[in-house]
Amino acid sequence: MTEATFTVHPSPVGDVLLVSTAAGLVTVHVLHGSERDIDEQLSSLTGPLRSVPGRDDGGADTVRRQLDEYFEGRRETFDLSLDWRLVHGFSRDALEAVCRIPYAQTAGYGEVAAMAGIPRAARAVGNACARTPFSIVVPVHRVVRADGSIGGYGGRAEVKRWLLEHERAAGE
Repeated sequence: MTEATFTVHPSPVGDVLLVSTAAGLVTVHVLHGSERDIDEQLSSLTGPLRSVPGRDDGGADTVRRQLDEYFEGRRETFDLSLDWRLVHGFSRDALEAVCRIPYAQTAGYGEVAAMAGIPRAARAVGNACARTPFSIVVPVHRVVRADGSIGGYGGRAEVKRWLLEHERAAGE
């Protein structure tokens, strides 16, 4: 019996891998455009999930609908159950703080560290954002450098830039 299911959903920033368990969404990952990336992502989840996720193109309807609404400019926040099993300690605190950054706005790594309760942990916030399993639905793209520059986004700065511009345009 498979503990988790996955599907791939198209989006304006590329295909998005969605992996869910009975507890909620385990990962939302913007793929780099290849089947190999799907295999690598699923394989990295095998240990934490105790099995390879099985394909289920019907099980993630709510997630797909909310992603589509977001990309259409009709949704500013996500109302999804998240399975936090891949996030521990301060990283979880940091990502939960990121969820409080308003739509179409940004916050610096240091600001998020303060929101998470450890003002001097800007570097740890950066690590949490870089390793988040919840791309887009936990809006780490809204976290920027202290000088206002956007910084990285898992090696895909163009995706981060697109998401920020999309939110600004939709919010106008």
